[in-house]
Amino acid sequence: MVKQNEFMVRPGGRPRLKNYDTAFTGDFADEDQAREKFRTDCAEMAELQDKLMAQESHALLVILQSIDGSGKDGTIKSIAAGLDPQGCTAQNFKKPSEMENKHDYLWRFHQGVPERGRITFFNRSYYEEVISPRVYPERLGEQSLPPRGEGKNIWKRRMTEINNFEQYLADNGVVILKLFLNLSRGKQAERLLERTAEPAKKWKFSSADMENRELWDEYVKAHEEMLARTSTRAAPWHIIPADHRWFTALAVADLMVRQLRALKLRYPAIKGADKEEMEKAKKRLMGELKRSG
Repeated sequence: MVKQNEFMVRPGGRPRLKNYDTAFTGDFADEDQAREKFRTDCAEMAELQDKLMAQESHALLVILQSIDGSGKDGTIKSIAAGLDPQGCTAQNFKKPSEMENKHDYLWRFHQGVPERGRITFFNRSYYEEVISPRVYPERLGEQSLPPRGEGKNIWKRRMTEINNFEQYLADNGVVILKLFLNLSRGKQAERLLERTAEPAKKWKFSSADMENRELWDEYVKAHEEMLARTSTRAAPWHIIPADHRWFTALAVADLMVRQLRALKLRYPAIKGADKEEMEKAKKRLMGELKRSG
């Protein structure tokens, strides 16, 4: 079993999901022990986000991929609760519409890439385009691709295109944090049962959940190849244990803080004419307050 003190998939690695402990919780025995660490990370993340918004030199794109029931929604909700909503968005990508299928497969995702100064969560992403139609080949036919866009090498080619796309984003200041939430089959059964029993979760249940569950092995195979072929120096994958929701959120928050710290963010210095104007405004305002006091 892999010791998950390090979650990153090294470029060129060949991860096998069965070798990763989905119930791993590191040095924390339970959620109570982890609460202070999560609170501290979220507070630091809010401070770093403020500098990110002020500096406007980088953006952070957080991509969450997984099988059904891994807790992507809850993870985003827990972390985003402490962020400034003016500089944070979440994009939830469903099955492409008829109009979206008329575009290249990356088009709709590129629209959601954050501008510099912002943080965006992708709840599923363009990686669905090398997973879903691979497991359900009929979905590829809905994209009306020309002959050149199909063929036996389509998945390898698409993953190369995605690598190139992510390198392009990285070169333009978009930091990409890719997270695969690794859930066990047994825990997925428990969470799908929750959806049938709890009123607040029943709306999430879909017959497709059970259909996808029957294709577990096919999904695992597709995800493993995706992780192997698209973990790059510019945008490596991280395999996050997902059997315990609290630890998933903790691990994601920790990685986000590390990514933001690495940018060495600073508030922009005020120089030249702007500094002179600010000093004039300061003197004028102080004078007004002195006269009124």
